[in-house]
Amino acid sequence: MIFAFAEIAYSTTFPALHGQAYGPNLFPILIGCGLALCGLLLIVRGLRARQAANAEEAAWFRWGDWAQDPDRRVNMILIPSVLIIYILLSDIIGFIPLSIILLTLLLYRLGTSVALSILYAVVTTVLLQVLFARVLLVPLPAGITGNLLW
Repeated sequence: MIFAFAEIAYSTTFPALHGQAYGPNLFPILIGCGLALCGLLLIVRGLRARQAANAEEAAWFRWGDWAQDPDRRVNMILIPSVLIIYILLSDIIGFIPLSIILLTLLLYRLGTSVALSILYAVVTTVLLQVLFARVLLVPLPAGITGNLLW
């Protein structure tokens, strides 16, 4: 929930678009609200489970059975790592090539075949580029592609 509130607070600093009722802060704020709601639900569930269990056995934090599987631990670390890589490299490499690379990596790692991973990554990247650049008028980092594609 702390991350969600930090994201919402930062999103409110985005500049407004002239002549539009919404701007580049709309989706981050909606996502932050969803994250905050999910965090609240997790806290409520955890408190209920703690009350239902014996106070001596109920730990504040306990790894689930999934954490014993090394593949799942790698997947858990991979998701925030990809976000950090995108934040650090998007201005240099650009949204389109970096999105295709990172989405392909994630999709393949999570069990999709290489061919389908590439296909899904390309289609998703193109749809996001069109949505943000053409519909919402929010420019995404061009990086090495410059204005070549759009």
